[in-house]
Amino acid sequence: MSSILKIHPEDNVVVCLKQLAKGEKIDFSDGTSIVALQDIAAGHKMAVRKIEKDANIIKYGYAIGHALEDIEAGEWVHTHNTKTNLEGILDYKYDPDKDKLEKKLASAGSRKATFKGFVRKNGKVGIRNEVWIIPTVGCVNNIATALAKEANKFVKGSVDEVVAFTHNYGCSQTGDDQEHTRTILADLINHPNAGGVLVLGLGCENSNIDVLKPYIGSVDPDRVKFLVCQESSDEMEEGLDLLKEIIESANTDEREEVDASKLIIGLKCGGSDGFSGITANPLVGRISDRIVECGGTSILTEVPEMFGAETILMNRCKDEKTFDDTVNMINGFKEYFTKQGEPIYENPSPGNKAGGITTLEDKSLGCTQKSGDYPVMNVLEYGQRTDTAGLNLLCAPGNDLCAATALASSGAQIVLFTTGRGTPFACPVPTMKIASNNTIADKKENWIDFRAGQILEGRTFEELTDELFEKILRTASGEKLKSELAGFHDMAIWKRGVTL
Repeated sequence: MSSILKIHPEDNVVVCLKQLAKGEKIDFSDGTSIVALQDIAAGHKMAVRKIEKDANIIKYGYAIGHALEDIEAGEWVHTHNTKTNLEGILDYKYDPDKDKLEKKLASAGSRKATFKGFVRKNGKVGIRNEVWIIPTVGCVNNIATALAKEANKFVKGSVDEVVAFTHNYGCSQTGDDQEHTRTILADLINHPNAGGVLVLGLGCENSNIDVLKPYIGSVDPDRVKFLVCQESSDEMEEGLDLLKEIIESANTDEREEVDASKLIIGLKCGGSDGFSGITANPLVGRISDRIVECGGTSILTEVPEMFGAETILMNRCKDEKTFDDTVNMINGFKEYFTKQGEPIYENPSPGNKAGGITTLEDKSLGCTQKSGDYPVMNVLEYGQRTDTAGLNLLCAPGNDLCAATALASSGAQIVLFTTGRGTPFACPVPTMKIASNNTIADKKENWIDFRAGQILEGRTFEELTDELFEKILRTASGEKLKSELAGFHDMAIWKRGVTL
């Protein structure tokens, strides 16, 4: 394996594929060589030619910041000598490659594949047949957890398990903040991965069951049941009776062959490192393309991690309206930061920096590769369910739990989660961990579902795209992921308003 990787011909830095020792000589294919001037960790960057103070640092063929001082060839390039170029709210111009857009639009739906899923009465398709307990307010979290523990004793047939999705909200919120909570809860109650749902309320909360019902809409009374704890003399007994009824209704559901056009995948990264943008994220981008070619849907979120690479997405928008929606999403998120008195570009995280990511541009140019190469077809507000096949953009923060929950609420049946540092979390839907490097995959086999680090060992993207796509189809057909086997289920609502 080579010790360095130059991603784009115009780059003035390379990524170190292994630890380089001070004084180590690196030979290039053109006959030139460079000596490392410091110890440089794997995943970090080394200058391949002199970069003068204030000149741009080029990676992926784009500027990821500028030099704070003269940087010599062979020198470590990172936060100590690099600064972001990003600032403020920007004006954008729609500048698409129209021929490429038309060719891509024409090839969507050109592939065929199937999986075995649960077709619901409304035509939506689930990849799990779970029974969910959705609290309307955090006050009943412990009751929800206790009910799930007891009700799992009665699981049978095709029902996978009973899961309680606890959260801290549903009361003492105001305005849009309360509205977003209601929308997310309603989205989950209607999610096709749930064969049935018990909606568990307290009774006096702002988002009580009567208030929430209009957001939920019409439901199958055999599959969605309601319990107000303050109105029950024994909420545990009554709750278990209702859950038994739901299990009885759901346990006869059977998987059937379904076209892959019914798949909706969420695209997310977390704990990224210097390898994420050269292995796991571009691999997932190819999977996004494969899903679109099958007529399915992919959803990209983490708006702050589009900053610095947003024009790439904007110029892939299918039309000017979609471009305008993307601009509004990007600039609206920047205004959200500003209103809170926070710097727009307070990113990457300490773990990202330790893994070799230097600036937000560096992070974003790697992050957005998960979107693949197909046109942007739609832009979703937080909590909005997708009704558009192809690549969608979703307004949500970068926080792993918030963003992954938002993907689930928008309709994703599965989330593909790339990581270079590792994480055990899961969201309301199966959450597939894809490691950017083999070190974390070896260390955390109990967390990692797929090894994109094989790219660094000579495996091709074509080979791994086929393998990962087949794994996704198996997962959609019932194969459990590592977090599911561990019994992990998480959700988080994006809190951005006043607490009373």
